Amino acid sequence: MSKLKSISPDRAAVLMRSGAVLIDIREADEHARENIPGARHHSLTRIDSESPVRSGDEVVIFHCKSGARTQGNSPKLGAAAQNCEAYILEGGLNAWKKAGLPVTLDHAQPIDIMRQVQIAAGSLVLVGVVLGAAITPAFYALSGVVGAGLLFAGVSGFCGLARVLGMMPWNRSARTS
Repeated sequence: MSKLKSISPDRAAVLMRSGAVLIDIREADEHARENIPGARHHSLTRIDSESPVRSGDEVVIFHCKSGARTQGNSPKLGAAAQNCEAYILEGGLNAWKKAGLPVTLDHAQPIDIMRQVQIAAGSLVLVGVVLGAAITPAFYALSGVVGAGLLFAGVSGFCGLARVLGMMPWNRSARTS
């Protein structure tokens, strides 16, 4: 399947006013925190088991945060939208906001899991370095363990820290939406 064509946020907004469906392929926690009003949520991880395109959808526009996820998965998205006209929102949600188009931001929702992982991992590395320099070099091992975990996550696609953070009480409501 060939890659889908990209369209600008302004063009996407015009198509939406004419009945096009905007489909947010980000994960539930990302969508819960910030989304484009009227966008249908269907995470990329569900595409293989359930089609994001519904009966009656004639034009669909897929989007993520920056456009990279949609571009990288363009063949898969195109295959899911075989029976309709399909596009990718150029620049994703970030470009939509930059164009001055409306977004809904719910500050009551937690920040997305990957940002939580970055904050937690960065904090643990910093603590390991500070304690290693101030108390004993044995604390440098904490930074090494976190670095090894991040390397493993990047290579394998499995992030244990993200799984643990996903089970935290503040993330439970976002997981179920």
